[in-house]
Amino acid sequence: MKSRVAKVLQTVGGKPLIFHVLDTALQLQPAAIHVVFNPSVPQVREACSHYEITWAAQAKQLGTGHAVQQAMPGIPADASVLVLYGDIPLLEAEVLKTLLGAGDGGLKVLTMQVTDPTGYGRVTRDTTGAVTGVIEERDATEAQRAITEVNTGIILASQPSLMTCLDDMASENSQNEYYLTDVFSIAHAKGIQTGSVVAPVAADLEGANDRVQLAALECRYRMKKATELMRAGVQLADPERIDIRGGVTAGSDVYIDINVILEGEIVLGDDVQIGAGCILRDCELAAGTRVHAYSILEGMRSQGACDIGPFARVRPGTVLATGSKVGNFVEIKNSSLGENSKASHLSYLGDSSIGDRVNIGAGTITCNYDGVNKHHTVIEDDVFIGSDTQLVAPVTIGEGADIGAGSTITRDVDAGRLTLSRSKQVIVPGWKRPVKK
Repeated sequence: MKSRVAKVLQTVGGKPLIFHVLDTALQLQPAAIHVVFNPSVPQVREACSHYEITWAAQAKQLGTGHAVQQAMPGIPADASVLVLYGDIPLLEAEVLKTLLGAGDGGLKVLTMQVTDPTGYGRVTRDTTGAVTGVIEERDATEAQRAITEVNTGIILASQPSLMTCLDDMASENSQNEYYLTDVFSIAHAKGIQTGSVVAPVAADLEGANDRVQLAALECRYRMKKATELMRAGVQLADPERIDIRGGVTAGSDVYIDINVILEGEIVLGDDVQIGAGCILRDCELAAGTRVHAYSILEGMRSQGACDIGPFARVRPGTVLATGSKVGNFVEIKNSSLGENSKASHLSYLGDSSIGDRVNIGAGTITCNYDGVNKHHTVIEDDVFIGSDTQLVAPVTIGEGADIGAGSTITRDVDAGRLTLSRSKQVIVPGWKRPVKK
């Protein structure tokens, strides 16, 4: 990867590769998850701290077979062992359930049929169809290289069978490593039952060894997620131009335009529309909400149909009521905007409670931060705020009050009153603009 970041911490769909694999493993409800790691790369263990994991250190990198050996002391004798790899993010639990259901005892391998087997270990069989071995490409003969059924590296075995075969591994190969794949030739020689399950979609078993392969995984992940959305009834302007980096729950007749990014947990009600170039992170949009182009929404929710954008930024803690509007170049955070209230353009509203039917004029700012602490602004129902107004918190604007344009409000305003705070307009007689010499 030519990166300071460990390969399994490279991301697909906004999530490290190993997180995808761990989340898939958890769907199988395992008794335990053991992760073999390189102790010289502690970042992997730190990144996975929120998972319940038994860690097994592999201080010397002596191959995949040696890696599995490091985990075996922590696995009870009556267990079934499923070996997965940390860089296969598209692997689905249903495929693994098929492997788990293929019978008890012995060893089984998940294989795949590919048109170009280059780089993969080839699966060899006897006349009965039993797996006799997995031959790495560098060690294969020309005839073996022509085999198109290849190893995925995913193995299911009873603990005793696997231990017996691991103990007989040797490193007599071109890499001088202990290959995990050797357990199949060893098992066949010992008379241990061997078998396989062919994965239905080979591309779902692909890993990544460089940035090109990582990008290919990202593209496939994006299309899988886009397909899931479309199957659920969401209309996508172009499924190749949407990025889904989390979970999305959508109602009927949702429309999403091009180049939209959805992160975290997203809930979209019926008839929600999202314009081009928008970014949503951990948002809940009620039915009928429209998000216009190039808006950024994070940690917010709408309670009914409302309008957002274009070019709006809605930050965490914001709640928008039915009929409200957050227009172009408006930033709002940790605030509530009441029913049919509007901030149509060029405003900042922070730490505010805004009532119903309020008009926020262009250029209005809630001055909520004094350099140390945040303060709250309350704007009650039916207030009209003129353009270019500064509301210096803490302050309350009473119901039905009007604030004249260009005012700086530092004290509470009575309900139903007009309040102005502006300098007297002056005409200076005889004034001439300076001329450059």
